[in-house]
Amino acid sequence: MEDSPKIDPLGFREYDARWLYPENINLEGIKNIGKGLGTQIINHTKKNNPRVIVGHDYRSYSEKIKSALKKGLISTGCFVEDVGLSLSPMVYFAQFNLGADGVAMITASHNENGWTGVKMGIKKGLTHAPEEMKELKDITLNKKFLEGKGNEKQIDNFQQVYKDDLIKKNKINKKIKTVVACGNGTAGIFAPDILRGIGCEVIELDCKLDWTFPKYNPNPEDLEMLHAISIAVRDNNADIGFGFDGDGDRVGVIDNKGNEIFSDKIGLLIARNLSSMHKNAKFVVDVKSTGLYSKDKVLLENNCETIYWKTGHSHIKRKVNTEKALAGFEKSGHFFFNEPLGYGYDDGINSAIHVCHLLNNQNKMMSEIISELPNTFQTPTMAPFCKDEEKYQVVEDLVKQIKKIKDDKIKIDEQIITEILTVNGVRFSFEDGSWGLIRASSNKPSLVVVTESPKSKDRMKKIFNFIDGLLQESGKVGEYDQKI
Repeated sequence: MEDSPKIDPLGFREYDARWLYPENINLEGIKNIGKGLGTQIINHTKKNNPRVIVGHDYRSYSEKIKSALKKGLISTGCFVEDVGLSLSPMVYFAQFNLGADGVAMITASHNENGWTGVKMGIKKGLTHAPEEMKELKDITLNKKFLEGKGNEKQIDNFQQVYKDDLIKKNKINKKIKTVVACGNGTAGIFAPDILRGIGCEVIELDCKLDWTFPKYNPNPEDLEMLHAISIAVRDNNADIGFGFDGDGDRVGVIDNKGNEIFSDKIGLLIARNLSSMHKNAKFVVDVKSTGLYSKDKVLLENNCETIYWKTGHSHIKRKVNTEKALAGFEKSGHFFFNEPLGYGYDDGINSAIHVCHLLNNQNKMMSEIISELPNTFQTPTMAPFCKDEEKYQVVEDLVKQIKKIKDDKIKIDEQIITEILTVNGVRFSFEDGSWGLIRASSNKPSLVVVTESPKSKDRMKKIFNFIDGLLQESGKVGEYDQKI
């Protein structure tokens, strides 16, 4: 192991931690992250030997990173319970199932190869909030570590416990033919088994584990992945296609005709399906999500409330918890179901199961169900490069510019801005229901741009061009990861 710790401070993100390994962090640095997290968990729980669930995703270096993290945790006095190769939701579930005090999952989620990171939490069902990340950063970088005597044990066969929990509660009676795509990520050893277990016929696509990700990155917002699922759905005459990210907490959906359905609209369909059984329910959605929620006739008929909130799995998770909402939905494919539907955290496979329930409850194809929603034209999530140390200032400057445009009643494509929401970056809406969003990414050196129009693809593009024009003027942005 390396002699001196290396930790790039920028790796402490808004609600988790991510670094390029070994460029920005080394194993001694990871060990110090474990010491920092262990200290934090002990301080919060007031226990000398808190129990911490630890798991890892399928990357070539994840096990040795987990080993370094565990050494750090144990040195503070934590009792580590290692559930092995995991999905993030499996680790979250283990905290409930085993009654542990904290969790740490070694994963870079959907980030490309070369990245590593930690998703962590103390209170059951919740991952670190920004204030907890700041606290962890301070403890770790300033070496405010506690010393104690911990230990570790391996929890065998926990994968099956997690699978069985989802299967036993979710049996369906309709034989739904399902394409399951995992981009060779960790979900490949979970999703096919679970969906078969509830009663689906499963066609596997890139479910064999391969940490080189030879086809495409396992990211259900990645158009390359979605196109591959689309072809497989059409070739196999499937009812639905699901794509899971690298650590299994997100899902993307393709309908029976091979059309991609953005996750925020899937969330709306699920909310509609749930609202008839759970009247007066609250739903939380992120600011990247479609504007259809607030005006949806089914939700309004069932007296349901929709709250738009900050993007990010930790933010939505906490809002669902504090509002006692039935469910929360993010455009990125993170869905959150509170009891009796789930434990409050994001689980991509449980989200896919809820789509299966939707199909099971209706004598319609997915394309027919989605056609019942008003049509909107929406961009994918687009991420132009912007340095971590500059991105928040760039967004702050844009907020001021857009507020001035609104105050001065300057028209964009013959429309004036009527509403501005600044809980997370800036989401600005027009008279006709069209909107645009600019925010700083929580986990990468980039911004996030989304636009939507209920009127036309042309208006959607013009709003994007307006945003892109402001960004180019800043001189602080680089290439987009994808562009319309």
